[in-house]
Amino acid sequence: MHPSDDLGPIVSSGHLASGAMPALSEFEFALTMTVHAFQRWMLRCMTAAGIPELTPMDVLVLHNVNHRGKAKRLADICLVLNIEDTHLVNYSLKKLERLKLLKSGRKGKEKTVAITAAGEDACKRYAQIREQLLVKSVLATGVDPARLSEIAAAMRSLSGQYDQAARAAASL
Repeated sequence: MHPSDDLGPIVSSGHLASGAMPALSEFEFALTMTVHAFQRWMLRCMTAAGIPELTPMDVLVLHNVNHRGKAKRLADICLVLNIEDTHLVNYSLKKLERLKLLKSGRKGKEKTVAITAAGEDACKRYAQIREQLLVKSVLATGVDPARLSEIAAAMRSLSGQYDQAARAAASL
């Protein structure tokens, strides 16, 4: 038995872990730590790639618009990133366009955004830095890529549970 085994789950809010599923509180604490670390990483990596003035939302939107090199609609970006507040994404789109990383266009009556050459270059530099600093480090831990995919699938599934619970809470 490991000395820490009898300490219980590692959580930030003991009152939330005292219910029927302490593991969910443990997951939430780990998720909180992961989100903040991921956001810090995105900012530092994008700064190292030569674009220092972005927020985590801006970085996510930039990478999403770059995905598959196809123009995107605001609604599609929000859907894929699971962002309810379109104003936040719209603000990022305008900022990224001002920085010449994206350009706007039209598909019928709808406004679209597409990556520019400068935006694509920034994403490529980000990817190179990510491979060098993050991917190499994670691979060195010996983590099984298949297990990491399983964790990602479980997290996507849990996101649906949180969305459903949010809808239910909104109706109270």
